[in-house]
Amino acid sequence: MIRGADIVVQSLIAEQAEIIFGYPGGAIMPVYDALYDYHEQIKHVLTRHEQGAIHAAQGYARVSGKVGVCLATSGPGATNLITGLADAQIDSTPLVCITGQVAAHLLGTDAFQETDVVGISMPGTKWNIQVRRVEDIAPAIAKGFYIARSGRPGPVLIDITKNAQVDFGQMNYTPCLGFRSYKVHQPIDPNAIQKAAELIKQAKRPYLLFGQGVVLGKAETELKFFLDKTGIPAASTLLGSGALSEDHPNYVGKLGMHGNYAPNLLTNQCDVLIAVGMRFDDRVTGDLKRYAKQAKVIHLELDAAEINKNVKVEVGVLGDCKESLSMLTEAVEQGAHPEWLGKFRELEQMEKEAVMQHDITPTKVGLTMGEVISQINRYKADDAVLVTDVGQHQMIAWRYFHYKKTRTQITSGGLGTMGFALPAALGAQLHDYSRQVICVVGDGGIQMTIQELGAIMQTKAPVKIVLLNNNYLGMVRQWQQMFFDKRYSFTELDNPDFIKLAEAYGIKAQKVTERNTLTESIEDMLIHDGPYFLEVVVEKEDNVFPMIATGCSVEEVRLS
Repeated sequence: MIRGADIVVQSLIAEQAEIIFGYPGGAIMPVYDALYDYHEQIKHVLTRHEQGAIHAAQGYARVSGKVGVCLATSGPGATNLITGLADAQIDSTPLVCITGQVAAHLLGTDAFQETDVVGISMPGTKWNIQVRRVEDIAPAIAKGFYIARSGRPGPVLIDITKNAQVDFGQMNYTPCLGFRSYKVHQPIDPNAIQKAAELIKQAKRPYLLFGQGVVLGKAETELKFFLDKTGIPAASTLLGSGALSEDHPNYVGKLGMHGNYAPNLLTNQCDVLIAVGMRFDDRVTGDLKRYAKQAKVIHLELDAAEINKNVKVEVGVLGDCKESLSMLTEAVEQGAHPEWLGKFRELEQMEKEAVMQHDITPTKVGLTMGEVISQINRYKADDAVLVTDVGQHQMIAWRYFHYKKTRTQITSGGLGTMGFALPAALGAQLHDYSRQVICVVGDGGIQMTIQELGAIMQTKAPVKIVLLNNNYLGMVRQWQQMFFDKRYSFTELDNPDFIKLAEAYGIKAQKVTERNTLTESIEDMLIHDGPYFLEVVVEKEDNVFPMIATGCSVEEVRLS
């Protein structure tokens, strides 16, 4: 017989959890006491805030493909996880979050730090449960890991009362392999494959859009084989970036509000649109009433709820895209579309002349965000991981970072969570100390979770932090400039001395204000053995283009 707290830790070890991110408190203290005895079998990282813990678990999960794990106490500790749960839910990130709870006999009495976290978190989790008896701990954790990682991944919350943690029970851990009410595997319909293949055969201007589902389904090789055989142009969503190397001859760029000109514009000129592992988010489609109405749409998707949700499809292929892409590749004919691909290249050149050259090789005095990312490309490793926060820097970094490998793009996509990057970069780095993890943040977002510099200091995680500082909440300021008559209402920031802050945490830091020191500073950062904080002061009023304004059609993409 062992304590429930020990069952918690042993269950995590049984699930091969390598690392836990967390913050202790009264209601989860028995589990922390148990962790004291298992420090050689499982690593715990003390973050400086529960939001930091869950974002770190997200970063770990996104780069590793494994389930991220975090711990928090009841009440405010549990509610501090809510933003991360919602973020992980919309971005399909597998997490198991364990929270402590007051003893079962105190539930409903408004006891100290009692909060109904199960009720609060229900809309933002794939599954949640409250465990009140010691004998239910191991089955709940087993089921939680299975749900988190299987099918379309997502976050799970397991709330464990304090009495269950301190009571004694048997440790009989059995991994969950499925249960009746939860169906994971969807057999691919061969008729749907044949219909899709016939549409592709007839197409003169076929076009493929791929999202994070390719990464989650480990279908990167299958995507490449399909494109190699068909010659179809392909563009990525924000979270799909990296699933296909940007060096691939069929790769034509990035989709969305601040994506590339050609991939957006030509969406409304293709005759067959093939969507793989993406959900037709509003940032990709713009005005749905004017989105790809001329095209016959083929949608390869694991989640049945996504098919016909936003865009009406001609053929829906339900199932794992690793399997469906392989079947579709077998069914289609060898093909090439040089003229159609050439249209993308022509528009790509227009974007280079109108936008990119001014971002990457500016002639003005002030530094641009684009030239910083361009210089990072010169020295980064092919498998370097880019972690970004949310805002202008996020879109610029995504636009200009050169993705060659899968699982190298980590950002908050659907929820758009400021404060995500710094702890997520920590989690990504702790999966592999030897891999380059480059955290690009803005001066607004970093101050939401800047305390996680303490966790970076304590773990010595060699994260390379690039702060693009324009002394503004840049994306909001851009919208205020374009749509609110330049009424800059509460978007200008008086910032602290970030270099002193970084150095106070024992992190080597440098500030760049002149172009002639940028390249050398980036090289110094990337070769430095340990964490590094590079602040680059950039133009205050640079805007991100191209841009599709909210409510506009993809055809109305603006270059300036």
